[in-house]
Amino acid sequence: MAYKSNSFFILSVVFFLCLSWSTNTGEARQPFACDPQNPLTKSLKFCSASLPIQKRVDDLIGRLTLEEKIKLLVDNATAVPRLGIQSYEWWSEALHGVSNVGPGTNFGGDFPGATSFPQVITTAASFNESLWEQIGQVVSDEARAMYNGGAAGLTYWSPNVNVLRDPRWGRCQETPGEDPFLSAKYAARYVMGLQGNAEGDRLKVAACCKHYTAYDLDNWNGIDRYHFNARVSKQDLEETYNVPFKGCVGEGKVASVMCSYNQVNGKPTCADPDLLKNTIRGEWQLNGYIVSDCDSVDVLYKYQNYTRTPQEAAAVSIKAGLDLDCGVFLSDHTEEAVKAGLVSENDLNNALVNTISVQMRLGMFDGEPSAHPFGNLGPKDVCTKDHQQLALEAARQGIVLLKNRRKTLPLSRRQKTVAVIGPNSNVTDTMIGNYAGVPCGYITPLQGIQKYSQTIHQPGCTNVACNDDQQFELAEAAARQADATVLVMGLDLSIEAESRDRTGLLLPGDQQELVYRVSRASKGPTILVLMSGGPIDVSFAKKDKHIDAILWVGYPGQAGGAAIADVLFGTTNPGGKLPMTWYPESYLAKVPMTNMQMRANPKRGYPGRTYRFYKGPVVFPFGYGLSFTTFDTKLVQAPSQLSLPISATLTDSTTLSTTYALSLTHTNCNSLSLPLHIDVKNNGTVDGTHTLLVFSTPPAGTWSANKHLVGFQKVHVAVGSVQRVTVDVDVCKHLSVVDKSGVRTIPLGEHQIHIGGDGVGDLKHSISLHAGSTNIKS
Repeated sequence: MAYKSNSFFILSVVFFLCLSWSTNTGEARQPFACDPQNPLTKSLKFCSASLPIQKRVDDLIGRLTLEEKIKLLVDNATAVPRLGIQSYEWWSEALHGVSNVGPGTNFGGDFPGATSFPQVITTAASFNESLWEQIGQVVSDEARAMYNGGAAGLTYWSPNVNVLRDPRWGRCQETPGEDPFLSAKYAARYVMGLQGNAEGDRLKVAACCKHYTAYDLDNWNGIDRYHFNARVSKQDLEETYNVPFKGCVGEGKVASVMCSYNQVNGKPTCADPDLLKNTIRGEWQLNGYIVSDCDSVDVLYKYQNYTRTPQEAAAVSIKAGLDLDCGVFLSDHTEEAVKAGLVSENDLNNALVNTISVQMRLGMFDGEPSAHPFGNLGPKDVCTKDHQQLALEAARQGIVLLKNRRKTLPLSRRQKTVAVIGPNSNVTDTMIGNYAGVPCGYITPLQGIQKYSQTIHQPGCTNVACNDDQQFELAEAAARQADATVLVMGLDLSIEAESRDRTGLLLPGDQQELVYRVSRASKGPTILVLMSGGPIDVSFAKKDKHIDAILWVGYPGQAGGAAIADVLFGTTNPGGKLPMTWYPESYLAKVPMTNMQMRANPKRGYPGRTYRFYKGPVVFPFGYGLSFTTFDTKLVQAPSQLSLPISATLTDSTTLSTTYALSLTHTNCNSLSLPLHIDVKNNGTVDGTHTLLVFSTPPAGTWSANKHLVGFQKVHVAVGSVQRVTVDVDVCKHLSVVDKSGVRTIPLGEHQIHIGGDGVGDLKHSISLHAGSTNIKS
């Protein structure tokens, strides 16, 4: 997603405010369309809520002129007064709370703020599916409340589910991490929460999964996202980049997908019919609309020179399957494209069917908004005590304990004075990351610690750039006086953000020197707290005996300071796990950001990407995270063999291939599940929550030998007790591999299942898959 130019953005906001049909006072919003008080629309077929949506949509489109249709193809859709339809701004954001990015949302009046949850990378570290959905439910409650009060729209271009391929990417923070299975699960559950369980096909709000596809480079080494051509193999596209989007559409039933700026193998994603019409809408059966990233159609014409004329750009995008343009390009050039015969009016109708259907599913054509199932939500439902408590709980669950030398944490209450040092020690906006709104309030790390202890505060550096050491002596002096020292260091949006990829993985400026000097001056234990979206090479701190503990807190949201303090002092036992690999700085020299290949290529010195394919040294691995207690896992019951049913349509020639692998089309995937029954015991001294991770490694062969995540569960276990967990592994989805042609097959032979909580696997279990009957043997 891009921010439009300042002038255009300001005009968009002014235009929206001028045409808004309700003031931001919490009063009932006037109907978007089909006002029961309007005699002109009472008898119109598209206003009859009792009719099927398809019939209503067809009726409405049949009444529109060509000019009116074109004005509905852009995010700032123009009103159609003669049909009683108001203008509508499609662009709103809700990545981790209702956001003020995009002109569709306006804070102020009765809606001064909204609950700001931790940034996505932090929430993903909880590995808690129910939490993700619950956050979505709260965000959509607040979004609906703001819509009812005239302060927001109902179409939210969130979440971002791109796979975190490169640790330098400035938008790491927005994503659920590097594992496509994890990202797909996050996408589906958050979307379910946002869109709600309204009756039938109805929507609470409409979510959007972005940025499709192979988009994870913004601005690196002179190459930007507007000009980048991502060269991606069919294997990597199917196995990695498209997985979260497929899960978002198939499992999450998302109402929208956004195509990205970049090209994929020479074609702009917003003008590629194979990616849009054939895959999203055809293969995955999207029930909704496809929208461009902002000004993407303009980009493919002006920057990528993909077409000779703007009319051709408009035509090729619409015909490829694009339904809505975030920008003005289609409103400016589509009419000429139609007159030139480059695109038909029927193509426009197809696009409008997809957008208007979503508006009708949202109830926007049902007359009085207050009659909607969520029409009673208002200012009282925003920033509630329960919502803010959930933001605190989400931050607690996302914190990852990376080091705890000699059980330094939790701190004792006897440590009466704590030195709180570092450029992120008393920050507010840094904690919420990007694509955030106006929070209900902030609790900074300093404020959180002050609830437990007396504090001595020194920032040490003016900001995270930390370009001088003038305040270092004050920081050292504070550490000498205190019973314990907490250094809150890391990054912020000046280092990593949209359009701002990082150049390295080390702490910025002189931060490492500050940590080194303060840790040696500290009278008591020293704890390093890291705020960041992407990984940081803190190898020095991992090895340094003067640094007793390390916490990664991501960007923990409005209550981040309270959550950090709760972990430091043991009110919360951390259970988060890293959703991405932390690489050493040396890794970067071997992996240009422009290389989209996932697998290692030893002959060329290319080490591969993410834990699934990279086998080199790491600072901390994917899935790593410690606890204040210890857990034991025991596999109670699991199949040791599974016979895959063979389709009757198999020919003799294809049967030969089943010696090695079985195509998904040649077996019954609906009935292939492997239930793993696992006991988790807390052997420590405090209650805790265990994040159980299940990985699989395929049999030896031409496919990748590295493990990949196939299941996870979050389970709370009291001291001395045992909790049983069942993880169902879907054979076709999670034990299959993708060949070089992009085709999924199930390797036959012995698969290794790794069960544990540290990304390595505490237990191993072998399951043999073979072609034949449907019998399962335990």
